[in-house]
Amino acid sequence: MFILLLSMVTVIFAVWVIIRWSKVKKYWKEKGVPHYSPNPIVGSLTFLQRENPSLWMRKLYNDFKGAPYVGIWLFWRPALVVNSPEIARRVLVKDADVFRNRFLSSGKTDPIGALNVFTVNDPLWSSVRRRLTVVFTAAKLRSLQPMTMTKTKNLIKRIGDDSKIGPVKDLREICTDYTTDVIGEAAFGITSNSLVSPDSIMRRVTREMMAFNVHRGLSWCSIFFIPELVDVFRLSFFPKDTMKLLRKIFQTMVAQRGGYENPIKEPRDLLEALVKIKQESTDDEMTEDVLLAQAAAFLLGGFDTSASTMTLVLYQLAFNPHHQERLYQEVLQAQNKSEDEYLNTASHPELTFLDAVIKETLRIFPPMGWLDRIASTDYKIDDNLTIPAGTPVYVNGVAMQVDPEYFPEPEVFKPERFLPENERNIIPYTYMPFGDGPRNCIGMRFAYQSLRQSLAHIILNFEIHALPGSTKPNNVHMEQKGLFFMPDEKLSVQFVPRATQTVL
Repeated sequence: MFILLLSMVTVIFAVWVIIRWSKVKKYWKEKGVPHYSPNPIVGSLTFLQRENPSLWMRKLYNDFKGAPYVGIWLFWRPALVVNSPEIARRVLVKDADVFRNRFLSSGKTDPIGALNVFTVNDPLWSSVRRRLTVVFTAAKLRSLQPMTMTKTKNLIKRIGDDSKIGPVKDLREICTDYTTDVIGEAAFGITSNSLVSPDSIMRRVTREMMAFNVHRGLSWCSIFFIPELVDVFRLSFFPKDTMKLLRKIFQTMVAQRGGYENPIKEPRDLLEALVKIKQESTDDEMTEDVLLAQAAAFLLGGFDTSASTMTLVLYQLAFNPHHQERLYQEVLQAQNKSEDEYLNTASHPELTFLDAVIKETLRIFPPMGWLDRIASTDYKIDDNLTIPAGTPVYVNGVAMQVDPEYFPEPEVFKPERFLPENERNIIPYTYMPFGDGPRNCIGMRFAYQSLRQSLAHIILNFEIHALPGSTKPNNVHMEQKGLFFMPDEKLSVQFVPRATQTVL
């Protein structure tokens, strides 16, 4: 009897699966939306752990050239990839209230991963985001300049010392030491000396955050594409051992500044801004987990993306000596005009070519080139398609940024595209390395400030030479197990001290 009952249940389940799968695989065809044929298990996600998602997004864009959107499946869940700047504008800005939340999320078993400003949704997101903006005002960023300059001096000394031995074998390692020091100190208020001591406590944290083994890769794949599995398998956005250490650091620094009861009028950094948020909270919503989640997200979202961008800027300049020379002349002129003992890049808006070099690098290598949202209501994409509430939507910025229709000769490194007289000609919403709309990157201005400062002083002090036989920038291999668009091979260059150095 039991065997008969089990057989009947099995048959019923098999029939349900067949019927359900039949509906799933016909979903986009019936709506007239172009699409790849889905895999019966993972849908469109066959690239995971084998190819960087940004490269897959570019392939999808080219395979369906001219299509304003393409249907995909996140396992059996239909989702839409947007390839049109006009639709991107509506999703990210005009109708942002419909697409206020991200699809990616963590779970109850991972409070730090689930509660940070990157992953959390409304209503907590609006509350946290509004209160954190105080840290990123122009005045607050100016107050961080002395700290950033101290780290920049350490960076110049480190490059000089390493270059005496020979070529720098891992450019990203040095850049990550720098961004760890800058962002670690800004976020946690702890003195970080990774450039001097690579085994510093904050560098240990960021090194663990950068490590992507199979388990961590699967955790991120679940958080980004099938969040329902997070609680089932107790997955986490951050490495769990790392978060234990970060919690101790956070608690120690809060205690050193007088605890949560010490009144704070004007926060000096992110740590004090978080303490002030808790002090002003009228309920129990702002727990220590919420505060720690923001500091951890700022660290993760800042140190690695900034280090990767900085690495690729320097690598591009090594292969483009004419751009490097033009940049050197610009920053040298600004330095000669400066009344400070060092070049304060924040006070020199005329560094337009430096900005253009950074922006062009971000055009080719945006760390997070696809932007996910989820529709809160049924939404009319155009006259041919309305998506139901709950549909994930991905804006394919990483592909639009290398479309020759928008950026002629997209494979060529041309900073001139972003000079003031040319930038105004760029079609809106074809360039979005920091996202756009209410959920754009909150740390964008901080990232630009730290990149400007470090890159300007490196160029003032060193010539950068490509090594014979090195991988060309456009052929750099990108991470497969991680989801950000970053190199996973060691990039080497030769730094040659200039005759007259600015920072020693």
